[in-house]
Amino acid sequence: MTVEPLLQDLVSKFNDKVDNDEKLRKEIEGMDKRVLVDLESEKYSFHMHHQKINDFREGVIENPDITLISDPETIAGIIEGKIKPMKAFALRKVRVKGNIEDILRLRKLF
Repeated sequence: MTVEPLLQDLVSKFNDKVDNDEKLRKEIEGMDKRVLVDLESEKYSFHMHHQKINDFREGVIENPDITLISDPETIAGIIEGKIKPMKAFALRKVRVKGNIEDILRLRKLF
């Protein structure tokens, strides 16, 4: 099972939401972060800048500002609404490395 289609759909929905939500645009204004999603057997990366998620691709990005570490099943569960993100974090099924302010701003993705 690969979560790439779920992540691509999530990115698309996030970018559409930014287009229609002025409050969200203001919240992420000026954010220029490189993000790595490390799911053990799958790795994805993207660059968040210009108030959008750009350059989503499979593979590792050099020197990420934020790294999300989990597994495909947990991330799929979060995206599909079967697992709440904070519960997964509390159970250590999701770990995040990076500046806490950046992480809190990026939570809008989920």
